[in-house]
Amino acid sequence: MNTPVVTRFAPSPTGFLHIGGARTALFNYVFARKMGGKMLLRIEDTDRERSTDAAVAAILDGMSWLGLEWDGEPISQFQRADRHAAVAHEMLANGKAYKCYCSPQELTEMREKARAEGRPPRYDGRWRDRDPSEAPEGVDPVIRVKAPESGEIVVKDHVQGDVVFRAENLDDFIILRSDGTPTYMHAVVVDDHDMGVTHIIRGDDHLTNAARQIVIYRAMGWDVPEMAHIPLIHGPDGAKLSKRHGAMGVEAYRQMGYLPEALRNYLARLGWAHGDDEIFSTDQMVEWFSLEALNKGASRFDFVKLDNLNGHCIRSAEPAHLYDIMVDTASETGRNADYAGLVANKVTVLAALPELQPRAKTVLELIDLAQFIYAARPLAMDEKASDQLAAENLEHLRHLGDRLAQLEDWSLDAIGDAVRTYAEGAGVKLGKIAQPLRAALTGRTVSPGIFEVMTLIGREESLGRLSDAVGGAV
Repeated sequence: MNTPVVTRFAPSPTGFLHIGGARTALFNYVFARKMGGKMLLRIEDTDRERSTDAAVAAILDGMSWLGLEWDGEPISQFQRADRHAAVAHEMLANGKAYKCYCSPQELTEMREKARAEGRPPRYDGRWRDRDPSEAPEGVDPVIRVKAPESGEIVVKDHVQGDVVFRAENLDDFIILRSDGTPTYMHAVVVDDHDMGVTHIIRGDDHLTNAARQIVIYRAMGWDVPEMAHIPLIHGPDGAKLSKRHGAMGVEAYRQMGYLPEALRNYLARLGWAHGDDEIFSTDQMVEWFSLEALNKGASRFDFVKLDNLNGHCIRSAEPAHLYDIMVDTASETGRNADYAGLVANKVTVLAALPELQPRAKTVLELIDLAQFIYAARPLAMDEKASDQLAAENLEHLRHLGDRLAQLEDWSLDAIGDAVRTYAEGAGVKLGKIAQPLRAALTGRTVSPGIFEVMTLIGREESLGRLSDAVGGAV
């Protein structure tokens, strides 16, 4: 009988859920779903000075927004400190660990001597086999693991292959501090074992940790989980991902107008591939995913590709779904006028969205495009729109306005016929009339079809905006 697959995502709540962490969570989530298993969530909050409740909330909110649902309740690593200490003392009792009474001064001298002799600054094992009766009075010891002194430790990795570490390059590292608190290296192993984790999927910056953690697994006689260490994300220039590249919290992407389905799709492509497929659903990823298909090389974050993918998702989305996101985004980003306008004109915005969606790559762009519906008169003109309202064009708009004011049927066909008839009579191309008309009615040079705009905002508003633009009654 096969053991059910259990993965885990284990962020530290010292800040937001950054984009690299989100990708790690995604791979853990998808693999667990692929294998019919579970993804657990562990909050590694042992750094009490830097861990905050706000950061925990941001991580949970970011994962929920991305649609990465974890199984069970989140586990606090800090609250398991007694269990970590108990395992350390069990290792001590079994001769797999020992108490070290070195003072900070001794450790400093040890490191300086090693450097002077050209050796790695490692602990020299001086208390490994020493009689505890020699312990100095008044010194609270740490507990160190007895690492193997020879041979190899092999990390069998689904991404990196077999990675070999020489035992002599590992020292007897601390598993329990002198104040009785566990180190990260020790707590992680105990938690993963107790949670039944079968597969550890994480960034390759943890690869060297894996060798040390295997030492603890073996000391306790526990099975070592399967591992997959994925390369980190780099910026477009190949440098380590920073804020200027996009290393922001997930909530920042939401506020920038990206859809969770687009971000999931894009993050999946940063380190994993299925043939030449660029656009796919999360369900498809679950179906296709394998650890062996994870890339060995670092991926490069590219906002242009993310924008294009987000635009595709916007074009494919249901208007009602997008409308709700637009309202939430306007509220979250403090765009109060847009929020009020969207709420007050829901029916009109929903009707306009099929025309707006092909023109936007982000939700913020969608909101900007929808502003013509509820913009206050007189409209604020952007620079390109102002250029369209030169004297000659205003004269055309004045005469056209008179024609439109006489229309009894304010329908798409009737408006289109009136504008085309005027253009033919004036001896100008339709575009020569449509662009100034768009500028006058929207304040922009990009919008849905201008006849659709006029039907959406209605007769009174259309004629009023035309009158504002030409400087007189229409």
